Amino acid sequence: MKYFNSIIQSLLFFAAFFLMSDTALAGSSKAGDKETSENADIHVSVLLERVYLDGEMSEETIDESIISMEEFWDKYQNWQLVEVEDGTITFQRRINDISPLLKSNGYFGLSEDGTLSIFNGKPERSNLIQSFFQIDLRRLESSTQKKLMNGIPIKNKNDYTSVLETYRPLSIN
Repeated sequence: MKYFNSIIQSLLFFAAFFLMSDTALAGSSKAGDKETSENADIHVSVLLERVYLDGEMSEETIDESIISMEEFWDKYQNWQLVEVEDGTITFQRRINDISPLLKSNGYFGLSEDGTLSIFNGKPERSNLIQSFFQIDLRRLESSTQKKLMNGIPIKNKNDYTSVLETYRPLSIN
């Protein structure tokens, strides 16, 4: 299946490239000016989407001049082609880490109904980022509950996965 998806992505990319190439060349060359059309660059916007373990996504837009299809494809070989539309080529990459937002200011805590959640800053209702599962508070030690109410900082991927694994057995089905 992965091989099939790769073939489909390549076909979409090449089709889009040739469509953009024809459009760019038609607009940049004069009739009969063969040298100009052969040396014309193709200008596109490249949207890079990074999707993190915690569900956050960051986007970066780059203006590219495509001179060589092979060089362009090599440059983005570690990205998955998602979409080609109106001069914008969108690539996506899944990042096996938590987002910079969580690393800088993310905290695990409990929402009002006892759901394990991530907050931007110390746990407060207005700063909720993501919710996971409701915890059976009766099975939770008071010191652990207090710790969650105050917030458990998330500094790296290990903190993130460790807290989820620790509290998952206490979830309400």
